[in-house]
Amino acid sequence: MAGLAPMKPSGEGTLADMPKDLSAQITELERVFTVDQERLKQITDHFVSELERGLSIEGGTIPMNPTWVMSRPTGHETGTYLALDMGGTNLRVCEVHLPEEKGEFNITQSKYRMPEELKAGQADELWDFTADCVQQFVQSHHEDEQLSKMHMGFTFSYPATQDYVDHGVLQRWTKGFDIDGVEGKDVVPMFEAALARRGLPIKVTALINDTTGTLIASAYTDERTKIGCIFGTGCNAAYLENCGSIPKLAHMKLDPDLPMAINCEYGAFDGEHKVLPRTQHDVTIDRDSPRPGQQTFEKMIAGLYLGEIFRLVLVGLHENSDVGIFEGQSIDKLKKPYSLDSSFLSRIEEDPNENLDETAQLFNQELELQATKPELELCRRLAELVGTRAARLSACGVAAICKKKGIESCRVGADGSVFEKYPQFRQRGAQALREILDWTTEDDPIVLQQSEDGSGVGAAVIAALTLKRIREGNLAGIKDVEGNAAN
Repeated sequence: MAGLAPMKPSGEGTLADMPKDLSAQITELERVFTVDQERLKQITDHFVSELERGLSIEGGTIPMNPTWVMSRPTGHETGTYLALDMGGTNLRVCEVHLPEEKGEFNITQSKYRMPEELKAGQADELWDFTADCVQQFVQSHHEDEQLSKMHMGFTFSYPATQDYVDHGVLQRWTKGFDIDGVEGKDVVPMFEAALARRGLPIKVTALINDTTGTLIASAYTDERTKIGCIFGTGCNAAYLENCGSIPKLAHMKLDPDLPMAINCEYGAFDGEHKVLPRTQHDVTIDRDSPRPGQQTFEKMIAGLYLGEIFRLVLVGLHENSDVGIFEGQSIDKLKKPYSLDSSFLSRIEEDPNENLDETAQLFNQELELQATKPELELCRRLAELVGTRAARLSACGVAAICKKKGIESCRVGADGSVFEKYPQFRQRGAQALREILDWTTEDDPIVLQQSEDGSGVGAAVIAALTLKRIREGNLAGIKDVEGNAAN
């Protein structure tokens, strides 16, 4: 059981005192949810091959999307840029100033809640609302100023096909959006038209994904950064590849030594179910999801699914006549799909009390269940197992990029609610990296650390890098060179 933290001592209700059926059940849960060192290495080796396959002409289960971000920041980028972050709940508008000081930035920002009815509305309604928010922001921060053209980095974190850094065609809506007239179309001209109708002199210089932004923002403030990751509702990574190592771009005859940021979209890893240790509960989640067969890796490690895995196990143990937890009680609330999120598991793992009374209160308040001490102990162990498996599997993607690129030492800029808030996620992931890469040094050579603001600062830095490329005549992957270059 490599990497699993031992259970805290719990007074009278320790494992030795448990009824035999629950003790046996915990042993079985440990068996199915534990990913040992050998399995981690197998997963990582297959991950490397899938990353390479995604870059090939034929492609694979991992998309490995070129982003046309074709330079690494030096930390000396300067200027003032707008950044727009279109999330699932809020719209965030930022003004980012990059001063002369290396790796420094100043940011002013405002958030605007996206109306629920907008998410199922029409394209014009979306772009008009977005442009209105930008106009309101600009007017409040530049009142009575005569504005010259402002360059914007637009973080559009939905699946998009990009042949240029300043354009992108929406493949499909996610995050609960279903807006007519946008899928299959380039989102930049539609948004720029709404800005123009308001007389706003704003040019979308870069359309980016939040993971790419995380990579570039982190590299801007810490030059040791070589990978950007998201561990939140979903999971993803981005890194800089050499153009000569991207066979699917060979027809463009790019300089083979030029860098290209790759948005891996590796939540889709192992869609062919070759190496990931899926349990019956993982299979159920995939089967009942809106897109069965897709995002296999993400469904085992992302915050959206951790609570659901936990819930399915408990429902199964209640319905198993040989175990029968929460016996004689209604589990109607527990039976509701996706009623528990990753924060529920976090609160269980953070319970500092030997008698787990905070966990007992949680079950009582949220699920109207009275849990016995052995049941609480089982729930605590299950939360540890689900959370630890997620952290250990997440390390495989990072290790695979490092192995593919021959990276022996670097910083990994990581963002997302699970990375930030889930107890011991970082430590468990670090332990898995040690096991995969066989480190013997006292200090870890590859360290996951909190990233900078990818969708704000990252978007601004990418806009700056794009304008720099235009000035230098490196125009690959830039569609509107004239519009970006003109004052």
